[in-house]
Amino acid sequence: MTQNYGFGTCLDSPNKNLAPLVTTLDRQGQLEIGGCCLTALANQYGTPLYVLDELTLRTACKAYRDSLIEFYPGISLPLYASKANSCRALSYILASEGFGWDAVSSGELLTALEGNMPTQRILLHGNNKSLHELNLALKHRITIVIDNVYDLQMLAQLIPNNGPPASVMLRVTPGIECHTHEYIRTGRLNSKFGFNLNEIEDILRWLIGCPWIQVTGLHAHIGSQIFELQPHHDLARIMIDMIKLARSMGHSLVDLNIGGGLGIRYTESDCPPSIQSWIKTIAKTIVLKCKEYNLRLPRLLCEPGRSLVGTAGITLYTLGSRKEITGIKTYVSVDGGMSDNPRRITYKSNYTACLVNQANLDYKKSITLVGKHCESGDVLIEDLYLPISKPGDILIVFGTGAYNMSMSSNYNRVPRPSTILVASGKADLIQLREQPDELLYHDVVPLRLSTLY
Repeated sequence: MTQNYGFGTCLDSPNKNLAPLVTTLDRQGQLEIGGCCLTALANQYGTPLYVLDELTLRTACKAYRDSLIEFYPGISLPLYASKANSCRALSYILASEGFGWDAVSSGELLTALEGNMPTQRILLHGNNKSLHELNLALKHRITIVIDNVYDLQMLAQLIPNNGPPASVMLRVTPGIECHTHEYIRTGRLNSKFGFNLNEIEDILRWLIGCPWIQVTGLHAHIGSQIFELQPHHDLARIMIDMIKLARSMGHSLVDLNIGGGLGIRYTESDCPPSIQSWIKTIAKTIVLKCKEYNLRLPRLLCEPGRSLVGTAGITLYTLGSRKEITGIKTYVSVDGGMSDNPRRITYKSNYTACLVNQANLDYKKSITLVGKHCESGDVLIEDLYLPISKPGDILIVFGTGAYNMSMSSNYNRVPRPSTILVASGKADLIQLREQPDELLYHDVVPLRLSTLY
């Protein structure tokens, strides 16, 4: 069988492709991304290696910006859900594209602050924010998304009576089900996030008497890797109802943040909506509902993550050992695994892969691609069809730009890979590879143990 990697098949909505936009074959039949030979990158920087294509990322940003301008007559601001992949270079790129930054920790806040992101475009999320995180947000006048009463209680202690009020949004749990993995559904009534619909009126009423806080908007997020448009149509309708309620109580809400969740194409059978159709569905619903209620349009915020960086990223591995169990299964191991891509063992996620130097050949045999970790569940891809391979061959896994580096670990004390940004034939290092001895830096041996022998 021969697979089609979607090289540039959808130029204006990269989330619908399997591979980065500028994925090509050179004269020797080897894969290039962003004008850079992947074999050369593997040789220079080592493997495992994360590679991000800048053009694919910027094209996805443009698709969101252009769609908001085309379909939404009001003011809008797309923000990047930085949990998908967070580093300072990405913050610089997203800031230059006019995006904001959605953070859920001090680390993600500092990444944005040190990554040229304007503070007025940063939001602090989280269902259990620390005092340090809240103080950091208050210090930089960053809008805080209130997730629960505990957030409000802590802010009441931190904000001086004569100080300027904190700018906040309220997170609403809309009770919407969507078809995605149970662990990444966040809009259900039994979610750990946000205020349920039957709570929000009491919270809004209580906040009327709190001069130390200014409610500027509402936020909701129903999940991730969603292929349906109907749930986001329903979400927009519910959230306009909530804005109508809040404004009727005297809150001058100006922002509506409908979160993110648009899926990407990991395998040939995946068929996510385009960025354009996702924005159009949400924008049209908001405009119609506001017209029905005679409401001024809110500023529309959205928080894409995966659909911005997922397709832009790939991972390179070097093949190692091979174990053939006659008539049952053939295992081929790579020099990484669940520490650099935990999504397979966590969500049973599926991926597409091929050999860098044999990408256009017919596939002869099914193998199970596994990692090097001490876990039977360290499987990257089941039933992967590859040509005859040998140790030392370089393999590419597509669609790893989101929730790979950001969810990586040092399991088995394996160092995290480096990340390379490619554009127009140029490769730049944007995250350094960890070294084994660096993993010992935070170890402390009590004196009483070091003198035992």
